[in-house]
Amino acid sequence: MLTDGTELEADLIVYATGYGSMNGWAAKIISQEVADKVGKCWGMGSDTSKDPGPWEGELRNMWKPTHQEALWFHGRNLHQSRHYSQYLSLQIKARMEGIATPVYGMEPVHHLS
Repeated sequence: MLTDGTELEADLIVYATGYGSMNGWAAKIISQEVADKVGKCWGMGSDTSKDPGPWEGELRNMWKPTHQEALWFHGRNLHQSRHYSQYLSLQIKARMEGIATPVYGMEPVHHLS
């Protein structure tokens, strides 16, 4: 629904938000509840000042399913976007076709937005 009350049907919505915290944008665009359900994006839990633990083994919430159904995060620079867009699209297509796609590292959320 647009701010003027117009409703548009859509199969997909893409937000090109620019720089900033991805789950921060999720809180602003969707809701704080969804952002908290997803938790932080990026980092592997290396227990450094900007990447708090626990260790997750692969990038947190990037290019894979999140704890919010049908919400995926895709980002970074042009090189990474080009490279990982294929993996992301194949995962989404597989799910649309009913193909099992188990994911490593769907850890509990430890860090709220």
